[in-house]
Amino acid sequence: MRIEPVVPGTRPELAQLESQIQAARGRISLLYQVLLNSPPVASGWEQMMSAIRNHNSLSPKLRELLILRVAVLNHARYEFDAHVPHAAAAGAAPEIIEAMRAPDPAADPRFSPAEAAALAYADTMTRDIEVPDDIFERVAAHYQGQQLLDLTATIASYNMVSRFLNALRIGH
Repeated sequence: MRIEPVVPGTRPELAQLESQIQAARGRISLLYQVLLNSPPVASGWEQMMSAIRNHNSLSPKLRELLILRVAVLNHARYEFDAHVPHAAAAGAAPEIIEAMRAPDPAADPRFSPAEAAALAYADTMTRDIEVPDDIFERVAAHYQGQQLLDLTATIASYNMVSRFLNALRIGH
């Protein structure tokens, strides 16, 4: 790890922030222990990521599959491992979770057209950054308004998470 984590309970000035993270997450993970090195970033991160994970218009299963897919594409093993239990709790069978490791899960016939479009969108946003019109039109045929925004924000934010984890070698 490239930045030392802050051990919870060792800095009194962080007590309130640690309580908020604990309440929202049930624990203060290694990721959040590193984030505590910058209280404003840790606070903003927690607020945004709680909105993405807990107040999202996508189904929990789709949200977690997208997170897993982004983690695979970005080689973020820590993130993948952290979200497998969430995906399972949201109803993703072990073989569906494992399908996130495939070269092109969007081509898997086990996924509905809407799920396949979302997975293709995640692959394109993560690998290519720029999203061609045909990919966007495919996803927009299934998701509109808040769902489309939540889908895009989920993929984008978990690209941030996995890249942060990898750059600082958190969980390696």
